[in-house]
Amino acid sequence: MIKVKVYVTLKAGVLDPQGKAIEQALEAMDVNNVEGMRVGKYMEFHLEPEKGQTVDEQVTTMCEQLLSNPVIEDYRYETEEVITP
Repeated sequence: MIKVKVYVTLKAGVLDPQGKAIEQALEAMDVNNVEGMRVGKYMEFHLEPEKGQTVDEQVTTMCEQLLSNPVIEDYRYETEEVITP
């Protein structure tokens, strides 16, 4: 079993209204030293590799077809083998 952690972020140059709203809320709290706030998504799941496909192939397909919007988002992922007792 493989544990997969996927991080999805907006591409550079894509406006992030949620990040801007957080910056403004922080300023309202008198926190004035934060700039460039960007908000993304984090997903974590376990994957049993299918025969005939690598884990990388499977995760890349999931990210490109469902978990991210390749027009405006970038993604990266980490994998680690999970030892079950």
